[in-house]
Amino acid sequence: MCGIAGIIHRNGEGDIGTELTRMLQALKHRGPDSTGFALYGPPTDLLVMRFKLADPNQPRDFEFSERLERNRREVESRLAKIGASIDQVHGDAEYAYRATFRYDGDLKALADYVEDVPGCEVLSLGRSLEIVKDLGDAESVATQYRLPGFRGTHAIGHVRMATESDVDISGAHPYWAYPFADVAVVHNGQLTNYHLWRRRLERLGHRFQSECDSEIIAVYLAQKMDEGLSLETAMKQSLEDFDGVFTYLVVTENSLGVAKDEMAAKPLVLYESDDLVALASEEVAIRAIIDHEIDTYDPYEREVLVWTL
Repeated sequence: MCGIAGIIHRNGEGDIGTELTRMLQALKHRGPDSTGFALYGPPTDLLVMRFKLADPNQPRDFEFSERLERNRREVESRLAKIGASIDQVHGDAEYAYRATFRYDGDLKALADYVEDVPGCEVLSLGRSLEIVKDLGDAESVATQYRLPGFRGTHAIGHVRMATESDVDISGAHPYWAYPFADVAVVHNGQLTNYHLWRRRLERLGHRFQSECDSEIIAVYLAQKMDEGLSLETAMKQSLEDFDGVFTYLVVTENSLGVAKDEMAAKPLVLYESDDLVALASEEVAIRAIIDHEIDTYDPYEREVLVWTL
């Protein structure tokens, strides 16, 4: 059992760091092992890359702190060698970093080159998307990464209960649609034809950082949009192509979408007003950020909804 949540400010920015933290903390009982955020700040001319160099539950990764520092410097060196003009690199932990830089080349080449550094995993890359995920509940992760006060237009998040894989960052959601900029997904459920679609996407040249089916959804949708489909059309196509029981949230640079499979067994509650849309696995998460009486409803089976800025 896991929990998902999303929010979009339709007429401007909000404190999405604080808001999503409150929503995910209200869902802690659905997943205490790890928490993840995909946050969309104002687009800039800089690329933002979130990456990690180790996993916090692997003590051996920290036996030699100089090795982590050496690998961080190697990431910076590789960014420069591939033609990026670095603005800054700072760490939220000795294993997790945020880099901003200018770069006009191929994102896949950049991400692949950086990930050749031992232990390095690129969590997100784009002009507005920032993925933060770590072990622990929403409040502890948000505090560690200084997310309160993070202003932006929309965000999604996930709390995870590890049932079929280890408790680690690699198994935590959200997932970036590697190597497409500014696309991320969280989901609750299971794709029963996961391996079929993984093989199909790998034949198109994609590679995956995890065994999680959420990553398949993200790359599938980004690939469809790269082929010219709108987000809404790609999501509707996904309901034809994916088997299983699932509800997922997807975000792009300017959109938030939700889709439910034909059984609609995985819960999702929706609140919508003129200036705000909030979605979550349980209504308690929405009430954590709205202090007045609200009406909510559950999207229907096979329903696809998209909100665009």
